[in-house]
Amino acid sequence: MAAAPCQRCRSPAALCRPFVLACPLIVILLSGAAAKVVTHLPGFDGPLPFYLETGYVSVETRAVLHFYYFVKSERNPATDPVILWLTGGPGCSGFSGLAYEVGPLNYVVVPYNGSLPRLVSNPYSWTKMANFLYLDLPVGASFSYAHDPKGYDVGDQSSSLQAVTFLKKWFNDHPQYVSNPFYVGGSSYAGKLTPIIANYILEVGNPITGSSIEENFRVPYAHGVGIISDQLYQAALENCKGDYVNPANKICAEVLNAIKKLFSEVSQGHVLEDKCVRCVHIAPKPINDGSGNRFLPEEHIQLHRPPTRPVNNCFTYKYYLSYFWANYNATRDALGIREGAGHIAVEYVPKRGFAMAQRWIDDMPL
Repeated sequence: MAAAPCQRCRSPAALCRPFVLACPLIVILLSGAAAKVVTHLPGFDGPLPFYLETGYVSVETRAVLHFYYFVKSERNPATDPVILWLTGGPGCSGFSGLAYEVGPLNYVVVPYNGSLPRLVSNPYSWTKMANFLYLDLPVGASFSYAHDPKGYDVGDQSSSLQAVTFLKKWFNDHPQYVSNPFYVGGSSYAGKLTPIIANYILEVGNPITGSSIEENFRVPYAHGVGIISDQLYQAALENCKGDYVNPANKICAEVLNAIKKLFSEVSQGHVLEDKCVRCVHIAPKPINDGSGNRFLPEEHIQLHRPPTRPVNNCFTYKYYLSYFWANYNATRDALGIREGAGHIAVEYVPKRGFAMAQRWIDDMPL
């Protein structure tokens, strides 16, 4: 995730924290939502123990409709923050936040046998202390769609603008939350979008760290967590002189290639986990511009790609299960899906992530 340091500020509608940008949202537009309250989900035993609303919000004249999941805080929804949570990829579903990361659902991870995957409650859900909006962004991700094929031609800037339009319309339909503290947060690639969205709302500076800073820190980080040996790290220090992005000599280049090979053997999301197949992308892979920056191109998005089956003991096996669950007709009916719609700390350590989120929401030291 691209770290996003945040300015410290205080106002009734704006509180800043590390990794999540906060801002007031005041501008109101015309209604654009079609919402449904979901009380039961296929695979979950009994009624849902939390308030779940799903719906579509139109954001452009080309009939671009973004799908969202809204979960009320289980503590005090009238005063608790509203958090827009985006996921990575780019192109992963907002359902990732709901069922894999910080939301109230988890899959029962057992080998898939053709039956409907089962869901259970997540005891470490951040919705226990905040209202959450999980958004399918960009258009083409999961159930968000456009009637006009040209509507899928989006990138980081245009999809962030669409997110702002979505927020204005959603708050117009949910005025009871306008005075609540508001945050924009997310995981992985969302670290690039959250500052852009906040910039459109607040005209704040972009706090994303530069790719050269991130790339240079990878080498000491790799040494610190035991990916590379003391000898290899010492060779990098002596021959690269602190620049691990642009090798100045042959020995430095050889050392960095060796480090790169070792990095390729571990999971980038969590170095202590087995390297597994990650989320199934239904949008194009981000482009690398040569400097390490990734960005979503302004080009047509391919909507469908079959999933790759990971081994059963991989953390990502739940992603595989979700493919079958989300394409089950009863699931789509329950969520109100329209016909034709088409790396992360809290995933791996939910108990610690929950404790951190509770301190963050309650304005306590992290």
